[in-house]
Amino acid sequence: MGLAQHRYTLDEYLAWENQQPERHEFHRGEVFAMVGGRRSHGRVVANLVRQLGNRLAGTPCQVFAESMKVQVAADTVLYPDVFVTCDKADLATEMIFRAPTLVVEVLSPSTNAYDRSLKFALYRQLVSLREYVLIDPDERRVEAFRLSPAGQWIFDDMSQAADLRLDSLGAAIALPEVFEGVEPAT
Repeated sequence: MGLAQHRYTLDEYLAWENQQPERHEFHRGEVFAMVGGRRSHGRVVANLVRQLGNRLAGTPCQVFAESMKVQVAADTVLYPDVFVTCDKADLATEMIFRAPTLVVEVLSPSTNAYDRSLKFALYRQLVSLREYVLIDPDERRVEAFRLSPAGQWIFDDMSQAADLRLDSLGAAIALPEVFEGVEPAT
């Protein structure tokens, strides 16, 4: 018989997490360690942060990456790979963001199914979220889910397009800029 795992409150999780050298996501009292990323993952994240930062200069929006927490519900805190927020409260916070407009997850073999299913379902709880983008550096796939005015999430596969369109920001990034420094799978 195994030992019961301690179930954290949000406050307990935050106090504990802020003392940890690694990142951990939080959902319904449970804590999940984040796996370390590969070079291709880090390269795509860095490319997105640079390109989005350039495009957002002079706007009321800012881009953040990997080490920033997004609280999607009273019992859930996630670490998106990249997100953009235009919310005044978010832009004043030091630790927990609550209103991203855009979330991007860079897929890896170990996170692909989670990012496409449960994690997307969790992010959809955010009233502010308008666009959820999945990028697979190995397969060079770029897919987006956009919230329509009718409240439906519409799928857009941009893998064969010239640009990653980010309708929520009125911006686009050429796919070669997204994948700069990442060699195509052979």
